Amino acid sequence: MNTQKVALVTGASSGIGKAIAQQLIQDGLIVYVAARRIEKMQDLAELGAIATKMDITQDDDVQNVVAQIERDHNGVDILVNNAGYAIYGAMEDTTIEDARRQFEVNLFGLANLTKAILPTMRAKKSGKIINISSMGGKIYSLLGCWYHATKHALEGWSDCLRLELTPFNIDVVIIEPGIIKTEFGDVMLAPMMERSGNSAYSAMAKKMAKMTKSSYEQGNASDPSVIAQVVSKAVQAKKPKTRYVAG
Repeated sequence: MNTQKVALVTGASSGIGKAIAQQLIQDGLIVYVAARRIEKMQDLAELGAIATKMDITQDDDVQNVVAQIERDHNGVDILVNNAGYAIYGAMEDTTIEDARRQFEVNLFGLANLTKAILPTMRAKKSGKIINISSMGGKIYSLLGCWYHATKHALEGWSDCLRLELTPFNIDVVIIEPGIIKTEFGDVMLAPMMERSGNSAYSAMAKKMAKMTKSSYEQGNASDPSVIAQVVSKAVQAKKPKTRYVAG
């Protein structure tokens, strides 16, 4: 009987997600990796991961990936909800459509995937759900209204879910990364300047852009492997902490 645990890591095409997948493969788990950009996970496939194409906001994608894992490996034992991104810009300058998309990816898509994997975890009476939040789930920063709203929401959602799943021996763990060397800074800056670079909030936007570039300069950000090691620790722990802060 195969006793290898099966992990699913979302947002594994770059940054923290890719590092987590590499670490869990090294730890000896069967690792499924999911992202919209499947071609960006070829390196993980070469290491032994099973790469799947999934847009976290598309229910068909979510259900298909979960069905594949249940068919081939009897379901997910470790779910790492890592897929996410940040929109920055003044609240007044941000469309509600963009704000909704932020919640769709960072909270509702994540919740939908979690709902899909839970029946099998409950049947096994074991499992771990590891949610990659952020230090931004506890603090706040200039022009980050909608991003911080999603991460604050994820913190509360995770805490309530933990209470619900305790009777089924399923752990819910929150990881709160600090500043990590990823695409995060680059991805947030250009859209922020498009929204607020020439608005009433332009001075703030320029100040925030300068601060962000400085934060991500050489030596000021941690390597994604720091977060991967913390996730590995939580996966291996019999009684993981509710929260891990790193970076």
